[in-house]
Amino acid sequence: MTTIETVPVVSAPFFLRGELVEGKEMSHRSRDLGVMFATPKVALDRAVHPRPDVPPLLNVPLAEIIDFLVETGERIRDPKNPFVADCVDRMSATHILPRSVLEGQVAAASAYLDKRLLWAVVEQNFPDPKALDEWVPKRDFTGRKSFVRAFAPRLIHVLPGNSPGVAVKSIAHGAMVKAVNLFKMSSSDPFTTVAILRTMADIDPDHPIVRSMSAMYWRGGDESVERVLYRPQYFDKIVAWGGGSAIDNVVKYLGPGFQLVSFDPKTSVSMIGAQALIDDETIDRTAELAATDVMVLNQEACVASRYLYVEGTQARVDTFCERLHAHITTKAADSGDTRPLDPELREQIDTLTMLDDEFAVWGRTDGTGVVIRSDEPVDFHPINKTANVIRVDTLDDAVKWVNVATQTVGFYPFDRMADYRDRLASGGAQRVVHLGEAGPSTIGNPHDAMYPLHRFVHWMAHEDGVEGDRAQPGPAIAPD
Repeated sequence: MTTIETVPVVSAPFFLRGELVEGKEMSHRSRDLGVMFATPKVALDRAVHPRPDVPPLLNVPLAEIIDFLVETGERIRDPKNPFVADCVDRMSATHILPRSVLEGQVAAASAYLDKRLLWAVVEQNFPDPKALDEWVPKRDFTGRKSFVRAFAPRLIHVLPGNSPGVAVKSIAHGAMVKAVNLFKMSSSDPFTTVAILRTMADIDPDHPIVRSMSAMYWRGGDESVERVLYRPQYFDKIVAWGGGSAIDNVVKYLGPGFQLVSFDPKTSVSMIGAQALIDDETIDRTAELAATDVMVLNQEACVASRYLYVEGTQARVDTFCERLHAHITTKAADSGDTRPLDPELREQIDTLTMLDDEFAVWGRTDGTGVVIRSDEPVDFHPINKTANVIRVDTLDDAVKWVNVATQTVGFYPFDRMADYRDRLASGGAQRVVHLGEAGPSTIGNPHDAMYPLHRFVHWMAHEDGVEGDRAQPGPAIAPD
């Protein structure tokens, strides 16, 4: 970090335990575009909630918290909301996605703040949601009494920059588990989180949710910040999204009392059986479904398909590739996002066009969409409307490419999914869906092979002895 002199830049304010903090003392560059933006100095003491103090949300009923989140969603959707409009203005300067896509993402993200949806998430994560509000009495078969509570944790959230929706979900999740929260914003989007928190403060500046939230930006890996904050004296867990470097920055600080809940880098794929290639009409329909999965958030999302394993002859697979390319280009044009590929990726793809025997390429590397057909997955990361179609004799051959980094598998035909789900899970995949439905998900389902909220909380037990004269003492085993 360096001190700003006279160059005008976009400013990104902080939000610290209910207070907006503005300033331009520090300068940074956005990850993808290299655009300068300014922030206040990092005020570490203001971002930490003292350990002896009970978390502000601890005794606020969950129902009240959800009602406040719902009202926040309504305010975010209000076209007159000045904080959201200002956020999109500023983010348009630092984010790789075009303004129209960002506007749509912010508006769509607010739909998560729906009462039925939020209650469903809680009920799927907690067998007994009462544990969030009170000490729940228990008694085992020996007569031993206890009380258990999902106690409010202290969390650092390392947010990704690819989707504003993650900020909305993370704030909602942090509030519903009654956590003390510090959000480390990304350089691509150091604005959305603060805009949401400012909206909350506009509703009620003294609400315990508002006082439980802080959001700052610092460069990932900055030891002057992370060596201070990433300690069990201040926080219980770090909830990390993002690429390998973001996770690596965190891992070195882990230890007793300071744990990691990781939404680490994932890649999604498609598996398409020969039934998709039976005639031209079916090929076109299936290719459109596949393009829908490729183009989730213009292929910036983890659920966006990058590798498509297609079962069939080369001639039929090439017909599929042609139709897939046509649908990708249409969706790219409709979104207004035709930014060119990264120079290194362009060079790699252009090289493939000269290897006729091993690869075939549809489209150009100008950002309008490109499809690469190969016999094995390419050795680079397809992104920015780039799809790699791998021809296989049978989908059984595709399973070997599934691993623990495989998040979503879009599958066709749908009636073959049950035949593959056990093998996909064994390989490490975390989700299998109908082709074309990688984006939407069933409310409350596991995310990245876990129930996140259940892992966020600090599970605390209060044991209260043996009840009744006849009760037998339990096993004399101390907790680990």
